[in-house]
Amino acid sequence: MEYKVVITADAEEDLDRFVRYLLFVKQNPQAATNVLNDFEETKQSLSHIAGSLQPCENPHLNALGYRKIHFQTHRYFMLYRIEGNLAIVDSIFHELQDYENKIR
Repeated sequence: MEYKVVITADAEEDLDRFVRYLLFVKQNPQAATNVLNDFEETKQSLSHIAGSLQPCENPHLNALGYRKIHFQTHRYFMLYRIEGNLAIVDSIFHELQDYENKIR
């Protein structure tokens, strides 16, 4: 099944925050470009495999219907849920973030 991937405003803000950090704090435009490219590749992959990934193990996130997909080559991941043929990405996190306690 093919899924239409929807990136919410919150997820766009998450990605923008990571990219701005790489650009302005780390002053590394190549890293920012690489993360954006990885995001696009992961989004494309999600459109094909969204339904096959396991629900989150965390009981709270599981109850909300969340699944996650890791970026292909960077330490970020998307939290998404499925509604019909939509894969709705609500948040993007770095692997080191305490994401389980941020979703309410």
